[in-house]
Amino acid sequence: MKTISVAHSPDADDIFMYYAIKFGWVTPNDAKFENIADDIETLNQAILKGDYDICAISFALYPFVKDDYALLKTAVSFGEGYGPKLIKRKGTKLKRNFKVALSGEYTTNALLFKIAYPDARITYMNFLDIEQAVINGDVDAGVLIHESILTYDDSLEVEKEMWDIWVQLSGGNLPLPLGGMCIRRSIPLHAAIDYEDTLIKAVNVANKNRKVLAPMLLDKGLIRVDADTLDNYLDLYANDNSVQLSDIQYKALDKLFELGYKNGFYTELVKSQDFLIPSEYKELRQK
Repeated sequence: MKTISVAHSPDADDIFMYYAIKFGWVTPNDAKFENIADDIETLNQAILKGDYDICAISFALYPFVKDDYALLKTAVSFGEGYGPKLIKRKGTKLKRNFKVALSGEYTTNALLFKIAYPDARITYMNFLDIEQAVINGDVDAGVLIHESILTYDDSLEVEKEMWDIWVQLSGGNLPLPLGGMCIRRSIPLHAAIDYEDTLIKAVNVANKNRKVLAPMLLDKGLIRVDADTLDNYLDLYANDNSVQLSDIQYKALDKLFELGYKNGFYTELVKSQDFLIPSEYKELRQK
């Protein structure tokens, strides 16, 4: 049986969406999924090198790897009135060229931040270290992601919501694209369709059985937050909108890629639906 590497971040929504497979509730037909958990920028960098078969990525990375990886339609995270937060110490005023900590060069929040704050001095670090770096004064500000947006220290305050930056840049009325998954193009098409179907089922099963799965993850120590915070976080990032990309989510992705292209971060304009697995092939084979 073929082993397929599936990499995801250790944050609560990725673990939640994947563990229906880990617990054996959903399995692919003729393969074994082997999961790897790492922070999102490490995964972004790994996909640039082609390290994994299937991987969670920041959506902002995708135009750089589109020739080697197809976009998956599932396990997606979007913000709807919320998202990463630019935080600073309470009572401080940021200068035009303030020093900021971001969670990685290829993260979506980094792309939007660079467009909104072209004069800021950027340093990159693991997302788990950003809050403390701001508290210590190592940086003037930092962009918090994942569960940190709900649990940051009382000595900090929000300078700007990345959601508000997205609304200003995109024109509003679109969800904020944050992260999704991609799959290696060299995988045979029939197998790639099966793997995507498996992941869609896993996310759907996890979502529908949240009251069962969430306590199991907490009991096994797989989640960094308490039960109430986990519940709030899953409301934001692992919900009905995570199961399969919708028309408005495709539009949001295209707007993100358009902003990156117009601001010189991408060399060509990418349309998200041009880079999906052609799942209609499965239906044609069955006729």
